[in-house]
Amino acid sequence: MLVSVYIPTKNRLALLQRAVASVLAQTHQELEVIVADDGSTDGTLDWLEELSTRDGRVRFFHHTQSLGAPAARNKAIRAAGGEWVTGLDDDDSFTPERLALFLEHAARLDAEGQRYSGLYATEVIESEHRSYTLDKPAVTEFRDLFRYNTIGNQIFARRQAYLDAGLFDEAMPAWQDLDLFMRMLNRCGPAHLVPKATYVLADDDRSDRISKKKKPKLVDAFSRICAKWPDVPSTDKQMLYLQLLAPFYGFSVEWADVRRYFGLGVSLKAAMRLARNLGKRAFDPNRAATA
Repeated sequence: MLVSVYIPTKNRLALLQRAVASVLAQTHQELEVIVADDGSTDGTLDWLEELSTRDGRVRFFHHTQSLGAPAARNKAIRAAGGEWVTGLDDDDSFTPERLALFLEHAARLDAEGQRYSGLYATEVIESEHRSYTLDKPAVTEFRDLFRYNTIGNQIFARRQAYLDAGLFDEAMPAWQDLDLFMRMLNRCGPAHLVPKATYVLADDDRSDRISKKKKPKLVDAFSRICAKWPDVPSTDKQMLYLQLLAPFYGFSVEWADVRRYFGLGVSLKAAMRLARNLGKRAFDPNRAATA
């Protein structure tokens, strides 16, 4: 069964080469790699042309002008030939058995007649000083994502599920993956965990790190997500705001954050959630908000 893996990239050739190699080394070999080159000028295009000539599993397209990662991902998903699609950031990598484990788990769920949107796995998070993993729940429901993005930055799903959910919102300034996962789970059902760490995620302080967004962009993304789900309880939206204040992003908590948070509702429970979040910032800098 063909699996399509899309990789957006821009001017990170050495990292891209490692990412692509990790996909081509999968134990499940019926795959295609679709590299979405969003305007690279560092030799990426030459390398992709040469590689695609040598290995027919590699496809790519090149934007002469940068259109942004969500647009690049959407173009790759639309072009995907596989029934199953998943993504890989160009500074991360797969372990060799990742795709095979996903397919095996999906076959079991299908045989049981379960309704689900996709699959996710734990990550090996590699920072400068250590490598570690975080526990994840066996099943993630739509509203769980307001509490914490337990899926991570990639989901393994049928191509049609991405299309039915409307693909990535190219207007989102941040949290494009979280926004898409919410729409996928709301439309197609919960996501299920494959309980093995098969994604190696680079967590460093490079200035070009895609996930380290500026705070105004995350606040904007928060507001856009809330506007998309007017019927979601305010308590869920407060939990979503706590994700923005997670230690991962490194933002200080300002009075504007407190006002915005309590603007969604004032209660003892809300105050306790915020206090727990601040406590986690002090004692566990590697954990996002889960209050």
